Amino acid sequence: MEKVNYEKLGFKCGIEIHQQIESHKLFCKCPSLVNDPNEEKITIQRYLRAPAGETGHIDIAALHELKKGKYFVYEAKPTSSCQVELDESPPEEINHDALETSLQVALILNCDLVDEVIFMRKTVIDGSNTSGFQRTALIGLNGYVNTSKGKVKVETVCLEEESAKKINEDEKSANYSLDRLGVPLIEIATDASIKDPEHCKEVASYLGMVLRSTGKVKRGLGTIRQDVNLSIKGSSRVELKGFQDLRSIPKVIENEVKRLTRLKDHKPEVRKVEPNFMSIFLRPMPGSSRMYPETDIKEISITKDLLAKISIPELIDEKALKLEKEYNLNSYLARELIKSNVNFDLYKTKFEKLLPSLIASILVEIPKEIKTRFNLDYKFKESDFDFVLSALNHGRIPKDSALEILTEIAKGKRPNLDKYTSVDEKELENYIKELVKKNKELSINALMGMVMKHYKGSVEGSLAMKILKKYHK
Repeated sequence: MEKVNYEKLGFKCGIEIHQQIESHKLFCKCPSLVNDPNEEKITIQRYLRAPAGETGHIDIAALHELKKGKYFVYEAKPTSSCQVELDESPPEEINHDALETSLQVALILNCDLVDEVIFMRKTVIDGSNTSGFQRTALIGLNGYVNTSKGKVKVETVCLEEESAKKINEDEKSANYSLDRLGVPLIEIATDASIKDPEHCKEVASYLGMVLRSTGKVKRGLGTIRQDVNLSIKGSSRVELKGFQDLRSIPKVIENEVKRLTRLKDHKPEVRKVEPNFMSIFLRPMPGSSRMYPETDIKEISITKDLLAKISIPELIDEKALKLEKEYNLNSYLARELIKSNVNFDLYKTKFEKLLPSLIASILVEIPKEIKTRFNLDYKFKESDFDFVLSALNHGRIPKDSALEILTEIAKGKRPNLDKYTSVDEKELENYIKELVKKNKELSINALMGMVMKHYKGSVEGSLAMKILKKYHK
């Protein structure tokens, strides 16, 4: 298949990252994302209208939603929502932890900070906000990140409110839960200097790493979202929404570029990414008419005292590189250990007889293999790993038995280590010698399988193969 020349196509691409902060809500003290299914809920119903923005006009995207004529039903529970989320009370004092986190991210991304944080209202009448608008404020601008294909400019870092969570919808209405509404959200927007689909994935991955490095953002599905803005020569800009998995970014962009090359003309639009990596029309592209001043929140000065509280953390990539060099680990294992907040120094001190690569493999790779092979999504505890590593450290079991022992733990069993006790090397050699003698026609791999099945994890695979090669001619 012919490789696409994105430069020749006039490809322009930028990305927006939206990341939830691990804290209470932005303008009230309600906790983030607490939704007790057994708690009694209240339900309200509303229609929303579209006000004129700063330009004096109603935004085109807002008009598109208004013409649908839908009404909206909101579900709220006392543990996760209050009068602020219902838009029955003005916003309270800003969440200072969220503000400091957004300032920290802006500084990591080499941004110029604003002198004052001034919140604006962004018209949103698709039902995802009870008020018909989202509060958003500029925190930093003119930043950059270094990538394998040059600098990519970070145009803005903003702090804003998360939207409500859609439950379901039909042609006449949409239902939302308010437990997510108002959660503090960092938005990072780059310029259009991303070179190609893989470069876009790289930038998104780096920005995600920066956010996780703060230790102050939420983790898990739905806590971070990516929107991609792109165009090619002769086309209008398209915004692609709905990315949950970074791995899908290149394929979706490739498909969208192919779609644009087939069109003679089209207007700027927002499109939703589907599970098959294609996109469908969502609404017209919003413009400047959607923004207007927020009158309920005072300006917040970025003072020297406030900035003195902000520290720049060591990035995950930097920590992983140190771990990689110190313990001679491959980059994948080092990065996964750091991402999982594993205190690897402590493990190496406790189990000093074991190779660092073996400890890392047991901590990182075996749980993933168990999940893939046996469909067991078990959350291993430190004591589970200590049980296996201690036995290995004292020579009670061979290293190849770690997978089977941890699989038993994942199934809710307490393994009997006696059945995994290492076989005497002389006994192993005698068994293999006789096995080869009786099965001369079999390949060395087939014989290896028979050995491992016979001893069920109580021999080292490398030792068994070494002896097999000695007798298999």
